[in-house]
Amino acid sequence: MSKVAVVYWSGTGNTEAMANAVAQGVKEKGGECNILTADAFDASMLDEYGAVAFGCPSMGAEELEDSEFEPMFSACLPKLSGRKIALFGSYGWGDGEWMRNWEAECKNAGANLACDFVICCETPDDEALDACRAMGASLV
Repeated sequence: MSKVAVVYWSGTGNTEAMANAVAQGVKEKGGECNILTADAFDASMLDEYGAVAFGCPSMGAEELEDSEFEPMFSACLPKLSGRKIALFGSYGWGDGEWMRNWEAECKNAGANLACDFVICCETPDDEALDACRAMGASLV
């Protein structure tokens, strides 16, 4: 059985809803899943999981949340080479540049992206939640 971590930060609940849908997809595919907020996860925990889905909304000038999520993720980045991951998050403005930059950073670190990233504007609709469930299934 594949063990997956869904690690996220959410300010309004939108990215949290996406995280729950990713976890649902993992479980529907028969995987084991732990949902963790960014402040409850660190790089030393990566080896406990076969895959990790990272979720963070766009903040400021299309950036990752900088007080909890970004420091945790930066510590994980050197350990992502060859690791199966996925990325998701919500935004309220812009065009998704933060996610494209984040994806490029992960690819440059050698991460194995299991699927395309999932983003949505504001509250995730049914299409975004379906994509999150598919993301979770792809991590198993």
